[in-house]
Amino acid sequence: MIENQIKAVIRDVPDFPKPGIIFKDITPIMMNPVLSAEILDHLVEMYKDQKIDKIAGIESRGFLFGYPLAIRLGIPFVLIRKSGKLPYDKIGYSYDLEYGSSTIEMHTDSIEAGEKVLIHDDLLATGGSAAAAAELVKMCGGEILGFNFLVSLDFLNGEDKLKQYTENIVNLVRY
Repeated sequence: MIENQIKAVIRDVPDFPKPGIIFKDITPIMMNPVLSAEILDHLVEMYKDQKIDKIAGIESRGFLFGYPLAIRLGIPFVLIRKSGKLPYDKIGYSYDLEYGSSTIEMHTDSIEAGEKVLIHDDLLATGGSAAAAAELVKMCGGEILGFNFLVSLDFLNGEDKLKQYTENIVNLVRY
């Protein structure tokens, strides 16, 4: 099962980024090309028949599997980046994090009205960045087809924040 394979390589990093936090580090996945390919194959199987128009990945770890998934599905990939990183005409949305606040942006021509978008990121914590990404998609007239995460920290209840956009929320690993 893919969940057990992923859990076997994710490492816990205590007190990062601040004391009391146990960070779920996915970088060991990147050191394992076989597992990375299996994760991508699993995602392709999961989404190949869902009529997705675009995948939006949240900077930066949302790019790791989001972009290859978009390529494999033959659909465009939308970059959602931290404020000040995109060069063209853009829209932004500010939100609160577990330990601060942030603004993310997207090019205004990335999504057209009515397009169905899958939002992908590596980790679902409180749901703040994913909800902000959904707001950006909605600002352009797009529809949230679903959310996909490699890891969910269920005890932070991030899914609750995202259910206002869709019930289609997939987490490959849950803690």
